[in-house]
Amino acid sequence: MTPQDASAHLRHVCKLAPIVPVLVIEDAAHARPLAEALVAGGLPVLEVTLRTGAALEAISLMAGIKGAHVGAGTLITAQDVAEARDAGATFGVSPGATDTLLDACETHDLPLLPGAATASEAMRLLSRGYTVQKFFPAEASGGAAALRAIGGPLPQIAFCPTGGVSAANAASYLSLPNVICAGGSWIAPANLMRAGRWDEITQLARNAARLAPAST
Repeated sequence: MTPQDASAHLRHVCKLAPIVPVLVIEDAAHARPLAEALVAGGLPVLEVTLRTGAALEAISLMAGIKGAHVGAGTLITAQDVAEARDAGATFGVSPGATDTLLDACETHDLPLLPGAATASEAMRLLSRGYTVQKFFPAEASGGAAALRAIGGPLPQIAFCPTGGVSAANAASYLSLPNVICAGGSWIAPANLMRAGRWDEITQLARNAARLAPAST
């Protein structure tokens, strides 16, 4: 898969909902009800981070939920890419980007949302053909003001800011013309997952789904 094809795919996926839940799943038994709750709430695009031993099994289980578009987050190595693809992930997300990681995603036909925190990093990815990127860590890198500034000279890049994005500040990011969606973990807090309070997660998803990005 070429970077251009990957970006085209990610542009389509990112337009499905304004918020992409960033999920840290400790127990694979939570995967199906969590995916069902989020899809029911209007957030069909899900990022399962590869930070736990249950992540790959969770991806496999969530991939079978009707309407869910399941991606693997925290891709670091070529092995991560291969395992995520085998588990059923339809896209990947990385905190940054290396040539090894980009090559692996292109070889395994896994569309990647690569991370960038500076103009130079964004330009490097753009030169390779990636026009949809993750701005990470968003708040620590200057927040919405920094992303607005980067958008001035680089209007051809659409960003998904992640890292410190919350219910309180998501609208400030989504109001920017260079933001296509945002990633956040507040929609599926660990305490609600542990307690099986799926209805409350669905309501959080509904609230997030009402947010509207300026970017088209």
